[in-house]
Amino acid sequence: MLMPAVKPLGELENPSEFIARHIGVSEADEAHMLSVIGEASRRALIDSIVPRSIARSVVMDLPPAVTEAAALAELKSIASQNQVLKSFIGQGYHGTHTPGVILRNVLENPAWYTAYTPYQAEISQGRMEALVNFQTMVTDLTGMAIANASMLDEATAAAEAMTLAMRSVKSKSKVFVVSGYCHPQTIEVIRTRAAPLGIEVVVTTNAEQWNAALAAEHFAALAQYPASMGSIEDLSAYADQTHARSGAFIVAADLLALTLLKPPGEMGSDIVVGTTQRFGMPMGAGGPHAAYMACRDEYKRSLPGRLVGVSVDKHGNPAYRLALQTREQHIRREKATSNICTAQVLPAVVASMYAVYHGPQGLKRIAQRVAAYTAVLAQGLQSLGHTLRKRTAFDTLCVLSGPQTDALLARARAADMNLRRVCAESLAITLDETTTREDIAKLWSVFANDGQARPTFEAFEKGIEPLIPTELRRTSDFLTHPVFNTHHSETGMLRYIRALSDKDLALDRSMIPLGSCTMKLNATSEMIPITWPEFANVHPFAPADQLQGYKVLDEQLRAWLCEATGYAGISLQPNAGSQGEYAGLLAIKAFHASRDEAHRNICLIPSSAHGTNPASAQMVGMTVVVTKCDDNGNVDMADLKAKCEQHSANLAAVMITYPSTHGVFETTVKELCALVHEHGGRVYVDGANMNALVGVAAPGEFGGDVSHLNLHKTFCIPHGGGGPGVGPVCVVEDLVPFLPGHETAGIRGGVGAVSAAPLGNAAVLPISWMYIRMMGADGLKHATETAILSANYISKRLADHYPTLYASANGHVAHECILDLRGLKETSGVMAEDVAKRLMDHGFHAPTLSFPVANTLMVEPTESETLEELDRFIDAMIAIREEIRLIENGTWPQDDNPLKNAPHTAVSLMKAEWLHPYSREDGAASTSTRANAKYWPPVGRVDNVYGDRNLFCSCVPVGEAE
Repeated sequence: MLMPAVKPLGELENPSEFIARHIGVSEADEAHMLSVIGEASRRALIDSIVPRSIARSVVMDLPPAVTEAAALAELKSIASQNQVLKSFIGQGYHGTHTPGVILRNVLENPAWYTAYTPYQAEISQGRMEALVNFQTMVTDLTGMAIANASMLDEATAAAEAMTLAMRSVKSKSKVFVVSGYCHPQTIEVIRTRAAPLGIEVVVTTNAEQWNAALAAEHFAALAQYPASMGSIEDLSAYADQTHARSGAFIVAADLLALTLLKPPGEMGSDIVVGTTQRFGMPMGAGGPHAAYMACRDEYKRSLPGRLVGVSVDKHGNPAYRLALQTREQHIRREKATSNICTAQVLPAVVASMYAVYHGPQGLKRIAQRVAAYTAVLAQGLQSLGHTLRKRTAFDTLCVLSGPQTDALLARARAADMNLRRVCAESLAITLDETTTREDIAKLWSVFANDGQARPTFEAFEKGIEPLIPTELRRTSDFLTHPVFNTHHSETGMLRYIRALSDKDLALDRSMIPLGSCTMKLNATSEMIPITWPEFANVHPFAPADQLQGYKVLDEQLRAWLCEATGYAGISLQPNAGSQGEYAGLLAIKAFHASRDEAHRNICLIPSSAHGTNPASAQMVGMTVVVTKCDDNGNVDMADLKAKCEQHSANLAAVMITYPSTHGVFETTVKELCALVHEHGGRVYVDGANMNALVGVAAPGEFGGDVSHLNLHKTFCIPHGGGGPGVGPVCVVEDLVPFLPGHETAGIRGGVGAVSAAPLGNAAVLPISWMYIRMMGADGLKHATETAILSANYISKRLADHYPTLYASANGHVAHECILDLRGLKETSGVMAEDVAKRLMDHGFHAPTLSFPVANTLMVEPTESETLEELDRFIDAMIAIREEIRLIENGTWPQDDNPLKNAPHTAVSLMKAEWLHPYSREDGAASTSTRANAKYWPPVGRVDNVYGDRNLFCSCVPVGEAE
């Protein structure tokens, strides 16, 4: 018997294997889809859709694709260039232990990290319960009335608190007082945010200046509690001084410390902000971490970010939903209170689960240990002859190190420890839950002079009292709800996490066809590196030579993204798409100012634009002027020209989305860019739809000056239930000097810091690095073309049932299509929302609802979905259309049919009495779901109006939840 010839080893190593796994459509599938569309080849399809005037002529210069194993090995080598020393730097970032049950079953679990923002409440009950737990945790610990879930980082939360205060108080002052004892990165971000809004930031450096500033007119003041350098002070009198000026008093507070300290809400605070990082999220060189904001009840309707509230469903049962400001920036646009779109939901879930797992006693025990170790360390240092700057502390000591500062830093470094330099003659040491007795002994050794006897732990630990003033020790209870007092065994916690995830519909169950949101594969190999210690356990403000791996990652990823976009420079600092927009507009504003044209403040924005665009323009002090769109959804060039001419002297920028929000490649985009440039403005190309451009066209080449990218869309960072996100800002050559800097980290830039950490959400950047490295230029282009192919396949197959609202002259769309349901209201009473809810019965998350056009569905299939899944979605949509026809012909009444009653819970279908004109089987849509894979929505349709009228945003009392 002849043996088959052995192939050369090189032929067995297939670098394109990952590409085939990422892209769900095979060659045979592609041929079938093209035949349905009526195009001979994928190339012909793309040529008929992407205007030839903007098509790339040069292939992206990227490293060739490698296998998953090779990419992981290469990235491991880069990660090894980071040095993981024991961090005592503090400054808002701490070592923490992520409980294994949370690490494996939340942070590393696709049921949680592939979920989308909970805009469809009925299929998001699990993650919203976790977020309600988060809000309850924050309100309990801060002593405030209401909290959101969540903010991007502590620094930007403080900046948002500043603007919330300005909107909410009676004071007409434009002065914001900031204690110099706040974290320096917070002060820096506040200054960046305040400048374009005309807010004067007064930073005090000592108690005398602080008291003087509070005695003068100001609209708000910010203090850190405990202070950045460790001291603890009663803030009540300061709050009274601010209130006497009709202002708001803001506190940036450490949640772990608040288990032992008198909460800010009991000292007159109006707004409390901070980070939940030390509740189980690794430092990750700065993020992602969930920040929080809590406030008094009177401010709740201006509270930025997301707020999860409790309402009732169709059957009268409690149900969660996003409350008050759901997608507020899309509705209120330039009048929005914030441009925040992405929140840090996944880290917020981790933090809330950390509190659920440990409970109030467990959290208090962790805090007591930290405080006790701090007191022991203090006594040992004093016994060695060192002077502490303050007598009070929770976890941080400031040592007056004098001329020994540099030597002590070097000795600590030699012992594999990082301390914080406060100034030329002071050092700070911050402890955390990972600190051990051995660490304390090593610290004493660093501070002991030669021949000096080292203290012993035993000498101080007996009867040790924390350095917390008696009058500031907490006496009020917290986390009393049963959810925080039940799931303390690993078995119980595991089942609780599973119970919540079972309620949700995430990408691990089915296609999520959300237009403009790009819910694509987040490959396991891309996710693996984020929990590597070399990436996860690094402090963002560690010495630069310890962050060389991150430096390489930053440089390579920026270079690759420049190739993908055609831009000259990129900053990865913005930790959300909205922050990327904000940073890009700041760069444009700074550019004009550098040319003595600071008066240019008009920003033209088409009526179809993403709502974050006008909100971001408002944040940088620009005036928004809306331009029209024509009947085909394109920018009305005649109106744009008229507006450019009208505002020529003051034109700062135009913001467009390309392909358009209507899902079309507009043919006049180069002319649009040239027109705006002719009048002295710059062109901002929103990168939300970059998944239709990579490898096909580059905004930096066809006339764009600035773009932000959504790495959590196009470049595979998962949505995580609504965050984390990364929104790099990309610019052309002459705008590179105006990219964000970060003085706290020693990085110079044209505008100030926009995020707390110099690399923003650094820990998730390896995901996008892995994606690009495994795809290469050809793979990325193939992905783009397949996304466009899939959208056109859906549009074509559904054409006889739901017409596509906007298309190019040849009937094609870009990577998404808008299905027009507007005519159904008159014929059947059915609205797009009814179709969205009915899709849940078929096991699908709804497409984007009523955006950018009311009563439509915007569908984006992405390149990762298989033909089988595309057809399953199409079949479900056709089945729903047949049901609508039964309503149209009178078989079912308009007010009692499967669409109006959707989604159907298992409980509702099992009731003994069934009074509907359709069968239970019809209600369940059981014939269209996969065998043995039926998804049951946990609640019926949620009453949105009830939820806003009866706002309740903390854990449901046990009796009501049953």
